[in-house]
Amino acid sequence: MPRSTPPCPMQALLDLLTGPWTTYILWVLGTAGETRFGALRRAVPGISARLLTVRLRVLEQHGVIARRVESTTPPQVSYALTRRGEELSGILDSLNDVARRWYPPTPAANQRAAHDASVP
Repeated sequence: MPRSTPPCPMQALLDLLTGPWTTYILWVLGTAGETRFGALRRAVPGISARLLTVRLRVLEQHGVIARRVESTTPPQVSYALTRRGEELSGILDSLNDVARRWYPPTPAANQRAAHDASVP
């Protein structure tokens, strides 16, 4: 059986980052710092506890976030970016800057975008 070629590093990174809610979770952790599970869930409106758990596990498996458990009753679980995750902070900050410029779209912004799209 032939060995499959390793994935392109960019494809592997994009596969990780484009999972549902992933970039938003990373952005929240990058801006808020270490965050408990419940606070993280409130900071990402619309995500279910199950999906948040799945995404956090994937990010932890890839070394992007670290999970810390305090042995209290009930246990307190918090998450933070690792050094690897912090490498993404600048990129996510830049995306946040673009998002703030683009949204909410104004009629003037829509006209500029339409004009820019029509200029060769």
